[in-house]
Amino acid sequence: MNLSRSRYHAPGTSPGALIERKDVKLPLRILLFDYDSGHFEATEQASVEQCVTGLASAAKTWIHIEGSVDAATLRILGEAFSLHALALEDVLSSGHRPKVDRYGEQLFAIMALPYVERGRIVAAQVSLFLGKNYVISFQEAGGDIFEPIRRRLRAEGGRMRNRGSDYLFYALIDVLIDHKFPLIEALGDRIEDIERAVLDKAAKSEARKIHALKRDLLTLRRFVWPEREVVNRLRHDEDELIKPETRIFLADCYDHTVQIMDLLESYRDMAASLMEVYVSSVSNRLNDVIRVLTVISTVFMPLTFLTGVYGMNFDRGAGPFSMPELGWPYAYVGLWVLMLAIAGGMVLWFRRRGWF
Repeated sequence: MNLSRSRYHAPGTSPGALIERKDVKLPLRILLFDYDSGHFEATEQASVEQCVTGLASAAKTWIHIEGSVDAATLRILGEAFSLHALALEDVLSSGHRPKVDRYGEQLFAIMALPYVERGRIVAAQVSLFLGKNYVISFQEAGGDIFEPIRRRLRAEGGRMRNRGSDYLFYALIDVLIDHKFPLIEALGDRIEDIERAVLDKAAKSEARKIHALKRDLLTLRRFVWPEREVVNRLRHDEDELIKPETRIFLADCYDHTVQIMDLLESYRDMAASLMEVYVSSVSNRLNDVIRVLTVISTVFMPLTFLTGVYGMNFDRGAGPFSMPELGWPYAYVGLWVLMLAIAGGMVLWFRRRGWF
């Protein structure tokens, strides 16, 4: 995940202390939805007082808080919504491992929302509170992925309007899990592109792409693995806040997390294989270069020998064996013909042996 020091407390900090982050500041927006089988009301810019009124009503309520929440505002929200101090601490210091906890009359779950930022995968934290007739969600970044849930709530007679808040809680988790499939599909496309590029030409840039791919796969795996545990616990724990009929849908969520993990493990193996293919391709290219240089060197060895012999300074008039060919009229041309014949013959012989 996109981790930084400011997300963690210093040693000795009191449990539940709200220490404000300084690294990210996004506009805050509170969305309020009151609904039941025959009623739906949405407030796009709700106040805390409106949210408290909504929680006290007999209808089901969903409060969705987007953006960066400062410590003072979070304390007000915590007091208004009766949120536990330890849960508020986790909301404020994001970057936690996905988990689920029970605090009094509430279930508290942390899920991850992955998205692409500056060419790499990072994750925003989504914190969910489930009460008897309400759901409260905190989302700092990652875009508006819950619009499909709002459309389903607006649809009169739909399953979501007729079921309890636990079904909305499940639906939010389901969206967060299914949101990972397009990212994984994009990673699969990246693997195919890198594989083709590596087989075609093993450039240094491909090695950087492989390392970036492995980093993104590791990032996804780091929060998908605990999310599988979260969903598995929600569907097996006998908690009165989650009805038996909703656990059936959570089982489907669990199947999706297993499927995502299988894909991630397969892609991790493929990424590791890509690096092996890259190293092998670089090695093969190096061998090809060395083979060409070796052939060239071997071809020029006898030519260098001949030019070295005839480059020696001997007095041709000293005797009949003192390089008499230096006086022949066609000696220079003959030497070139001899050297070209030797070089051509060696090249033909190398080709026939399959060395070149």
